[in-house]
This record gives sequence, structure tokens and C-alpha cells, in this order.
Amino acid sequence: MPAVIRRSLLDDLASSMLELIADRKLAPGDPFESVRALAARFQVAVPTVREALRRLEATGAVALRHGSGVYVGPNVGRLVLANPLALKPTAERLVELVQARALLEPPIAALAAQMRSEAALARLDEHLAKAAELIAAGDHDRLTATNMDFHRALAQASGNATLAEVVESVTVVNVREQLEIQIIHGDRETDLAEHRAILAAVRAGDAVLAEQLTRAHLDGVLKVLNENR
Repeated sequence: MPAVIRRSLLDDLASSMLELIADRKLAPGDPFESVRALAARFQVAVPTVREALRRLEATGAVALRHGSGVYVGPNVGRLVLANPLALKPTAERLVELVQARALLEPPIAALAAQMRSEAALARLDEHLAKAAELIAAGDHDRLTATNMDFHRALAQASGNATLAEVVESVTVVNVREQLEIQIIHGDRETDLAEHRAILAAVRAGDAVLAEQLTRAHLDGVLKVLNENR
């Protein structure tokens, strides 16, 4: 009998938070419950709640305001969630997914470099710091989600909600595929270094370099996938 595909705790928690927002008919900009109140409600640890909220924040479903609290984000009605019953991805599917991302994400990185929002840069910094911590801890499962958080935050930084939503659908809906890609690619330190270089180009406002580095990053992943088909 095939193994049952289980949703992660963070997936369940994020979904439950969205259901709570919907049940209360909260609109973008409305205050949500505090982190501690959510932890008590769902009987999970505070750091777990924060991580689930960061995932939702990367999609624009919630907004975390330092010193103020949690608020409903502008994209709450457009969040795309992963299919928990998805089949194991094929090698061809993985290649197609990265090919699609290689077409979409480089020009999005260029837009992010043109926008250079301080809030967006801070979110990208946070994701890279978290990735470094997870690499040091050897927590490769959570690293995959954090790497995808970086790419989604980069799309959000473009200032184009439609493009951000497209990247959201490619990364979140295909979360199992992204995990397989991470396992096959394997070079987590290089991955982090390339992400840091992309962010440095975005922060410098160098749209051409940001696009080039993002394309080279995804082409490198694609090369490894093709070599392992």
C-alpha cells in the first residue's frame, strides 16, 4: 500500500489561520490575533506560529508590523495553497518547473532592483539569515521552504501583485517538486551564496545584474536536473 502523503504542521497552521480570517470576515488592513493568542488557540509553540505567519506574509496574506501586531494582508483572497494529495513528481516535471521559473523570475528580479523597497529588502534579508541558520543546523526540510520564501519575497519586491501571484502558484502549489529539486541539487551553500548575490544586486539597484544572476542561478539548477534524469 503506498504511503499516505501528509501535510506539514506549518501547512495546516497556515490554512487554519486563513480559515479564521475568512470566518471572521476580516478585510485587508484589519488587525488579526497576536502571535501568542494564535499559539494558545492552535496549541502550538510561538516560534511555529511566527514561521507560519512569515509564510503567509511572503504571499501578502498577512502583514507583520513590528511593535504593532499582525494584520490581514492585501492578497489574502488570492492565496494559492499546495495540493496535499499531489503525486510524486517525475524527472520531466521537475525540469519543466525550473524551465518555467527560469523564464519568469529573472525579469522579476530586475523589477525588484528597480523598486528597492526597504520593507521588501528587510524580508529578503530575513529569509537569507534563516536559510543560513538552517544550513548550519542541517535542517534541510525547512530549508527548502525558506528558499522558496526567498523567491516569493523577491517576486513581492517587484511591486507587481500579478507577477508575485504567478510565482506563488509555481512555488507553493509545487511544494513537493521544490523539495525534490533541493534534494537533487544538493549544494546548499552555493544556493545560499547565489541568493545573497541576487539580493546584493537588487539592493544596489542593478536591474541587469539581478536579472543575470537569477537566470544563472536557475540555469545551474536546471543543468543539475538534466544531468540526473
